[in-house]
Amino acid sequence: MTRNRKVLIIDDEEDLVRLLETVLQKEGIEQIVTAGTAQEGLRQFRQHAPDLVLLDIMLPDGEGYEVCREIRAFSHIPILFLSAKTEEIDKILGFAIGGDDYISKPFSPKEVAYRVKAQLRRAAFGKEETAAGHVLRAGPFQLDEDRAELLKNGRIIDLKPKELGLMKRFLLYPNKVMSKEQLYDTVWGEEFMGMDNTVMVHIRRLREKIEERPSEPDYLLTVKGLGYKLVVKDE
Repeated sequence: MTRNRKVLIIDDEEDLVRLLETVLQKEGIEQIVTAGTAQEGLRQFRQHAPDLVLLDIMLPDGEGYEVCREIRAFSHIPILFLSAKTEEIDKILGFAIGGDDYISKPFSPKEVAYRVKAQLRRAAFGKEETAAGHVLRAGPFQLDEDRAELLKNGRIIDLKPKELGLMKRFLLYPNKVMSKEQLYDTVWGEEFMGMDNTVMVHIRRLREKIEERPSEPDYLLTVKGLGYKLVVKDE
C-alpha cells in the first residue's frame, strides 16, 4: 500500500533527513523528496504532489506553520510536524492550523516511519471513499487537488498557493456569493481583521490569470457590499 506513495520531508538537518529516508525506504516507502527550506519545500510540493509531508517547524527562511497554511489552502494530504518545540501551546497550534500529527525531537525514526504508514493508510482509505472529490469541476475550470493544478478549457493555469485556495472555495460553491471574511477564514486560516486588503489583492491577481479581460471579468465577479462569486454555467 505504501510502495507507490510519495513522501516530502522538509527539514534543514541533513543527517536527520538522510536517516529518515533510510528508515522510510526500509519500510517500503520508496519515493521520497526532500527540501531544506520553506520555499524549496513549497516548490517541491507543487512539483511532486506528495501523498504526505514531514515538516520541521523551525526552518532557515521561516516557520513550518506557514508552510502548513500554504499547503492547507488547497490540499488535505497528511502533514506531520517534526519539532524540537515541546510546549503544549506549540502542539495545539500545529493541530489548529491543519497538522495531522506532532512528533517532538528527539524521536525514534522507526516510530516516525510507523506514524507515516498509519497516516498513509488512513488517507488511502479516505481517498477510496471520496476519490471523486479530488477533482473539482465547474464551467471551463477543473482543479486537481492532488496535483495542485488548475485547468481552464484543458489549459494549465499557473497559480500560487493562495490563488489555488481561493479557486478551490469558488469551485466548491459555484454561483454562490462568499464574503471576504469567509474567504479569509477558510483560505488563510486566520480571523479576518476587517480593514485587510489581502483578499482583494489576491482576487485581482487571480482574475489576471483566469479572465480574458481582468477589468471586465466574465467569471469571478464582485457582488457589491457582499463579496465575490464564481459565475459558471453547467457544461
